[in-house]
Amino acid sequence: MASIIKANQLQDFGGNSILTSDGSGTVTINSAQMKNTPSFSAYLSSAQSVTDATWTKIQFNTEVLDSNGTYDNSTNYRFTPASTGYYLINAGVTIQADSTNTMGDNYLALYKNGSSVSTSSQYGNTSNKSSWQPHTFSQIINITSTSDYYECYAYADLSSGNLSFSHDANKQNSYFNAIKLIGA
Repeated sequence: MASIIKANQLQDFGGNSILTSDGSGTVTINSAQMKNTPSFSAYLSSAQSVTDATWTKIQFNTEVLDSNGTYDNSTNYRFTPASTGYYLINAGVTIQADSTNTMGDNYLALYKNGSSVSTSSQYGNTSNKSSWQPHTFSQIINITSTSDYYECYAYADLSSGNLSFSHDANKQNSYFNAIKLIGA
């Protein structure tokens, strides 16, 4: 025999609303501890020029989501978490040269407080070099301080030509995002 419990609100012992329902199947989680926030997602909306053989901060300037105002998309281009805990941090960038067979070693790195903590690498060789290199990383990070900040940098070494971080507004191929993991 099955039982059915009908309610439009679930409260804890202190009378705080944990879950509410609007009566048509839409449930709202009211507890901050049960939400995957803070979270943000940003992308590069236009090509960004890059200096050869120099670590350059990627200016992810267009926000798709910023639940708690934790990502600065106009000045520092960094994520400063509003709460501690485990986060899944992802980034991707396409480094592009304006001519083929010129790009050597190139990297994408996640920086914490100004120092690299994770790197994606492509090592150049003498033949079959490409004019573009895509990089991605996905990292679970235990954030222990709300004053820490996270940024993305990239580096490329060219034998000739100019560099940029490329973009495609329809695909958001250069992106940076993070989400707090619940239950971790």
